[in-house]
Amino acid sequence: MSELPAPMQDRFGAATHRVKNQPAPLEDYNPYLADPVLQTAVKREGAGWAEEEICSFAEWTGRAETIELGFQANAQKPRLRTHDRYGHRVDVVDFHPSYHALMKASIEQGLHSRPWREPGPGAQVARAAKYYLQAQVEAAHGCPITMTFAAVPALQHEPALARYWQAKATAEHYDPRNCPDGEKQGVTLGMAMTEKQGGSDVRQNTTRAYFIGHDGHGKAYELVGHKWFVSAPMCDAFLVLAQLDAGLTCFLVPRWRPDASKNALQIQQLKDKMGNVANASSEAELRGALGWRVGEPGRGVRTIIEMVGMTRYDCMIGSAAGMRQATAQAVHHASQRKAFGATLSEQPLMQNLLADLALESEAAATYMMRMARAMDNQHDEHERLLSRIATPVGKYWICKRTPSHAYEAMEVIGGTGVIETHIMARLFRESPVNAIWEGSGNVQCLDILRAIGREPAVLEAYFAELNRASGSEPAFDRFVGQLKAQFADRETLEYRARQVADSMALALQAALLIQHAPSAVADAFVASRLQPQPGMNYGCLPSGLDCGAIIQRARPQ
Repeated sequence: MSELPAPMQDRFGAATHRVKNQPAPLEDYNPYLADPVLQTAVKREGAGWAEEEICSFAEWTGRAETIELGFQANAQKPRLRTHDRYGHRVDVVDFHPSYHALMKASIEQGLHSRPWREPGPGAQVARAAKYYLQAQVEAAHGCPITMTFAAVPALQHEPALARYWQAKATAEHYDPRNCPDGEKQGVTLGMAMTEKQGGSDVRQNTTRAYFIGHDGHGKAYELVGHKWFVSAPMCDAFLVLAQLDAGLTCFLVPRWRPDASKNALQIQQLKDKMGNVANASSEAELRGALGWRVGEPGRGVRTIIEMVGMTRYDCMIGSAAGMRQATAQAVHHASQRKAFGATLSEQPLMQNLLADLALESEAAATYMMRMARAMDNQHDEHERLLSRIATPVGKYWICKRTPSHAYEAMEVIGGTGVIETHIMARLFRESPVNAIWEGSGNVQCLDILRAIGREPAVLEAYFAELNRASGSEPAFDRFVGQLKAQFADRETLEYRARQVADSMALALQAALLIQHAPSAVADAFVASRLQPQPGMNYGCLPSGLDCGAIIQRARPQ
């Protein structure tokens, strides 16, 4: 029997399955080499020595098979097993192998430890750059990475604990086994702070600690109570807040006791989250769980405050990474997709939108990398003061801008971007998380005011940083003058704290871009962010800007 002629084949619909006018997936590329903003920031902020290592890691993060790990880790949710088949309490969370592959890569790259293991100029900058690249692949597994990294300064309050736990927590060896920490070379650390009745107001915590004596790790207690959010419950130990007579105190609670018996930290259920799916978050009860005191009695918040600052900074990195990935996807799509007779990226209205998304992404990344340099130089008083106030400002602003940014990038891509097989769907679901975790927007704004009240020099350091860009842009100078005036009325400052935080973030981003970005970027940011505009959405840039240059700079080459 002869084959049907070609015209008759078309009648049966075969021709409709020819895929045309669809962009190739953004994969098998090097996200570092495709990102001039990150490249220049790495050199400028003091980590040029690490560029070869960063570039090599980026090559791995851009591979198709690596990107697929992120999809698989989120498609297969963690699963809780509270008991084994014989009725023994086990409290085990099972993860898809892709999650473990991502954790292994992050830990072997030192994202949880390198600045502590190998401190020196640019160590925080190099780590931030690699974290930024990895978070573009998959953000949720960054939770235990961040908490392990941030816990190290808190451990140093108790030398006996630090001698044992710090070496394991900073080891670049991933061991996901459910076994006592004594059998592991490397461990991960988590946090268990909030409770149902208090949330961010941890001073309302009701969990109690009871002194039981001394052992090889220090002063031992038994903890009784609950925790409403315990993220990454398969970590090997947790920093936990509980009450003593002296007040809220910090404790290190392991999953296993030193005698290799299971500690009484019991997982009740996993949170069914809209985003951050690959990472397990849980509710837990402490039923006489062994813990060692960290820091002084009644000084729990002070003990963990440096840890909180680190986790808030990593929220900033994660949100900036989400913006970069969303921008790259939108520009990549619009550069290959044609509609209404022309490539999308060549059409004026789409250029307005793409350039606006690129501006937001570059401002976030530039701010984030500047903060990494400040953290590298805490011995310098200006850098210490700047990081104290600019971290909550940046955490508030960058994390809060991410959801609307993700939505607009999704809209560029259209219907395909809503489908779970496209990374934009995950970026959108992930986008609100960092704004809520580690202190919501209001908490960050109150922390800004608290920092100013307790150490007024932080505000002086902030304005000193802005002064480095003064005199080059009249609109910027006017904006800074107006910002200073906002601090004059102290009586309504708390009521206006969000407005103040908005202005502080925009001013610092503008100052950094004026100093370090091409004029097309700096001019557009000042014109669109520091001057009154009729449009409130993305894609409302004023006329006369070089949108083509901005888009080209953001295009993942």
